[in-house]
Amino acid sequence: MTAIIDYDAGNIKSVENALRFLGHDVVVTSDPGTILRADHVILPGVGAFGDAMQRIRGLGLEDTIQEVVRRGTPFLGICLGLQLFFEESEESPGVRGLGLLPGKIRRIPDGDGRKVPQIGWNDLSFPRESRLFAGLKEGSYVYFVHSYYLEAGDPDDVTARTEYGVSIDAAVEHGNLFACQFHPEKSERVGMRILENFMAVQGVE
Repeated sequence: MTAIIDYDAGNIKSVENALRFLGHDVVVTSDPGTILRADHVILPGVGAFGDAMQRIRGLGLEDTIQEVVRRGTPFLGICLGLQLFFEESEESPGVRGLGLLPGKIRRIPDGDGRKVPQIGWNDLSFPRESRLFAGLKEGSYVYFVHSYYLEAGDPDDVTARTEYGVSIDAAVEHGNLFACQFHPEKSERVGMRILENFMAVQGVE
């Protein structure tokens, strides 16, 4: 069973629908016990960093998330979910993130005719191998909707990058912790392969 963490953030339904389309058993829940019993856990979301952290803490889910990571359960953050994995964001100064990995969330710089937020398709480069991108070619296109991006504290965590006026760390992998700034559930064939690759990851015994 896969648990999608429900903290009243947008984009949860589309992730649920994609996993059900792929034939997986999914539950959307904010219940700590259900989350901890899951074989895979996903933290999706769109919205503001500070509001999201307030809701997660208000629901008492921060300790649950830390326990998921400690147990080695395959855990995937998507879009805002990726940003929450890290320490802080320029979007919400003074708000502490989950701190699961080192790094900061920066605002995409204006200029050169770029539109912020970035909305649309962009290609990925793969600085190292990742289980998330098994079977995918360098230059695969995925769908982004974001105004803020990851500047990872440890380059060894970064498994995909893209360019949009600045080099964006678009995906990370550390142990059984995965995250992507783009939306695999909206990225057609490539995205479905990414989700299937995540679902194939085994938990730590």
